Amino acid sequence: MKKTAVIASAAALTGVFASTAVANADTVTVKSGDTVSKLAKDYNTTVDAIVNTNKLSNANLIFVGQKLEIGEATQADNNQQAAQDQQSQQAAQDQQSQQVAPAASSQQATTNYNTTSNYTSNISGNEQAAKEWIAARESGGNYGARNGQYIGRYQLSASYLGGDYSPANQERVADQYVASRYGSWSAAQSHWLSNGWY
Repeated sequence: MKKTAVIASAAALTGVFASTAVANADTVTVKSGDTVSKLAKDYNTTVDAIVNTNKLSNANLIFVGQKLEIGEATQADNNQQAAQDQQSQQAAQDQQSQQVAPAASSQQATTNYNTTSNYTSNISGNEQAAKEWIAARESGGNYGARNGQYIGRYQLSASYLGGDYSPANQERVADQYVASRYGSWSAAQSHWLSNGWY
């Protein structure tokens, strides 16, 4: 009795799958290493077309030996895939522009260190370029930047700044810190490049 029910169920399922066949479709047997996106690429179609044609509940879950109907993508499938590709490209561009923005803003920042005290930084040339590079990476060149205990343009510990967060004091303390720890801003930049901090 149970065997008859199983055979009848299998026949019914076969009928259901046969009715979902697509005109001009190829029946593909899934092999080890296949993914829906790989099959879509190999057969010049889209993931959505394969998912919809085969009524897959999860595009990331196919099995070796499984038979899939793969036909050419319809115009609607192509339009949907193009929209998804455009969204992915836009997201990548947005991420890239966010990564570039701090460096651009630091290049626009003016260097006026005498606004609140009489300290003037005496570095120039390559040392000044290395200092600006570090400021861009640490804070986007912003004297008001805060990250936990780290304050200002060079993200120095609040204890180093002694409560004076003025731009002039940030410049003075940063120059002293780099001179005592690295000897030069160029050496500090090399350390930053190797370690992601200075």
